[in-house]
Amino acid sequence: MHGFYNKILIVDLTARTSRAEALSDAVLAETLGGKGLATRLLLEHAPAGVDPLSPENPLVFAVGPVTDTRIPGSCRYGIFTKSPQTGFYSESYSGGKAAEKMSRSGFDAVVVKGAGAEPLYLEISEEGARFHDAADLWGKETYAAEDALLAAYGGVTKAAALVIGPAGERQVPFSIVANDYWRCAGRTGAGAVMGSKKLKALVYRGEAKRPLADPGGIEAYARKMLAEKKDHAATQTYKNFGTPVMVNLLNTFGAFPTRYWHEGRKEGFEAINAESMKSRCDVRPKACARCFMACGKLTTVKQGRHAGLALEGPEYETIYAFGGLCLVDSIEEIVYLNDVCDRLGIDTISAGNLVAFAMEASAQGRISEAVPYGDVDVAAGLLADIAARRGLGEVLSKGIVEAGRAWGMERQTIHVKGLEPAGYDPRILKGMGLAYATSDRGACHLRTTFYKPELSNQIAPDAVEGKAALLVDFEDRLNLFDGLILCRFFRDFYPWEELAAVIRLTTGQDLDRQGLKRLADTIADGARRFNLREGLTKDDDWLPDRFFDEPLPEKGNVLTRDELARLRADYYAARGWDAEGRLPT
Repeated sequence: MHGFYNKILIVDLTARTSRAEALSDAVLAETLGGKGLATRLLLEHAPAGVDPLSPENPLVFAVGPVTDTRIPGSCRYGIFTKSPQTGFYSESYSGGKAAEKMSRSGFDAVVVKGAGAEPLYLEISEEGARFHDAADLWGKETYAAEDALLAAYGGVTKAAALVIGPAGERQVPFSIVANDYWRCAGRTGAGAVMGSKKLKALVYRGEAKRPLADPGGIEAYARKMLAEKKDHAATQTYKNFGTPVMVNLLNTFGAFPTRYWHEGRKEGFEAINAESMKSRCDVRPKACARCFMACGKLTTVKQGRHAGLALEGPEYETIYAFGGLCLVDSIEEIVYLNDVCDRLGIDTISAGNLVAFAMEASAQGRISEAVPYGDVDVAAGLLADIAARRGLGEVLSKGIVEAGRAWGMERQTIHVKGLEPAGYDPRILKGMGLAYATSDRGACHLRTTFYKPELSNQIAPDAVEGKAALLVDFEDRLNLFDGLILCRFFRDFYPWEELAAVIRLTTGQDLDRQGLKRLADTIADGARRFNLREGLTKDDDWLPDRFFDEPLPEKGNVLTRDELARLRADYYAARGWDAEGRLPT
């Protein structure tokens, strides 16, 4: 089948062996690759009820049929496993330039099983896997580890390195996998699974060329897309401001989570928005490979105690987590906290939520330590302690559920399935409440990006009627994105008919809307099947009590239990699941 190498690599770290396995055209046609293929591999290779941090829990590194093509937005990869943070399905994606090198190794996916006796890293190429000692890398922060590996393999033009930091080594359950310094597979703890396997990194290299159904058609399609969309308003917004443009918008709507989810607007948000970032820092657009959007922002602090500090970011979600939840009032200090997280290898959304939770616990006298809201140095110290699993950080390093239990604050924690939400308050954006409740990986904003139709008033933020059907339409289309694997920020540029064209040009499959829907259902149902097998029930598809019982002070908004129950029931029906959220037999 076109678009695929028709093979995967199975790696056993315990035995230090690898073998290639053939994939049939039928499997690839049914799964589309990427998330669809990886989910099938998880169901096959992960024993039911497996401990996420045991050697038996596999890690699947996957690319899609568009990877290493001229299709805009195509330079992304995914990591799939059972999450140590939630105990359910784990998926996380990353951009940059690494995906193209991963594709050139000649495999559609790499399944990593077992665990090393000592620290090691994998070299993946067309010849299979080679096992290397990583004793000299163990303990290094992410940037240093990536630098050392790429230096050994000829630099970024020759290889890609996917690395974990100290937090992943210590199996902190919200640890990231990083590449290109600042690009991270950030959510649900794939880095901790790597750490449990003593796997510091994977290095990919090779010269394999992905077979495509219509190479000339893809070239023409890419040229047409560039000509039509490079000056589009969405492109220019991302290029000029990046995701921090959302700070103003969410504060205007009153849906910017603030003071650990007690408020929906942050006083003085102008000090941490996109405009302040551009005026106070040197900010230049930075693009992943095969992208004309350049949403990334290479930011260098120009003044103050962090002058000279540079990174790609901060993204909106990092600004909300530290600026909103923790009440940090300086964009330069948020850049600093972002850098601390990246070096240590921890997810900024979870980290910001946990630091804010400690600040709230301190304010309530639930803990003896002084952790004042807005104190950057205390926050940075907590992040280091989380990665080292020491002191107060030891409690936080176990995740929000365990921290809430330890401090008697279970009813105050904000999470779904153990994963903290992104920066969109569901008391205002009720569709985002449904998205958080039903996402396969916990309180996720990216499975549907349903803030987009709610903030643009495609559907009213407080509407309930018809909302689940529209959300499923968004989710179905984005499941195809994850099968291909495409960047979310191209969602306006790849409606259904464009996705059909991309699939036809790359794989040769000529699918109508019904065929695309079947593919999307296969991907959604596969992840659901995994979660049901791991013990998920209808009660897990729910939100924290505070969203029902604690109105936002600005307007008194809540999401009622009846509203969410109606949305959830409509969602299950639209998915073809029964009233308990189970798949048809």
